Amino acid sequence: MDKADADGPGLPDLPPEWGRVVVPDDAAALADEAEELRRELRGRAAGYARRWRPSALPVLALLLAVVATVAGLATATWPRTGRSPGPTTSSTPDPAPVRLTGRSLPALDLVDGGQAPVPLRGLVPTVVLLVDGCACPERVAEAAAAAPPGVSVVTVATTRPRAAPPGTAVRALADPAGGLRDFLHLPARPDTVTALLADRTGRVVLVVPELGSLTDYQAELARLAG
Repeated sequence: MDKADADGPGLPDLPPEWGRVVVPDDAAALADEAEELRRELRGRAAGYARRWRPSALPVLALLLAVVATVAGLATATWPRTGRSPGPTTSSTPDPAPVRLTGRSLPALDLVDGGQAPVPLRGLVPTVVLLVDGCACPERVAEAAAAAPPGVSVVTVATTRPRAAPPGTAVRALADPAGGLRDFLHLPARPDTVTALLADRTGRVVLVVPELGSLTDYQAELARLAG
């Protein structure tokens, strides 16, 4: 039997706005009220979570921005091995001949077949063909045929002079110390002849690093006799 606990002795004073408080003898009588209270609390908790749950759109936008930034950096720094640059070609000549034009021949000695010294400056005016990379007798023969009277045609090998083409007035010498190549700053190359032209004062007129034909130096050769 329910009792009016608010009127009974031993209970603390309760706020009057609560009204009459009735405590049942069986707690099961409050099951409906307890279930309703639990539903109300769950509803409040769910509403609170929905109000404070961050929106997924800003997070997704931030993630996409990070991914795009990382992809851009990877593209900029990743080594490009799929496409190798082709060989660059330049129409400008080797810079060494330009620097040497107008300079005096070095004071060095070449050697003949008997290893006797031959001063380079004593050969002017001259066209010197460096044949340490290629004997190329056809190049030597055409230079000898085109040289004006008084202009010496000289071939220079490395250790020992190479034999001159038959029937030519070519002087075959050698440069064991490599002083002439050092002066030109041009290393010997296979199947290649380098040409050096100097006038009667010993001044360098022209350097052809890789001689192709007589037309590469024919005009300068003709002027050496003047």
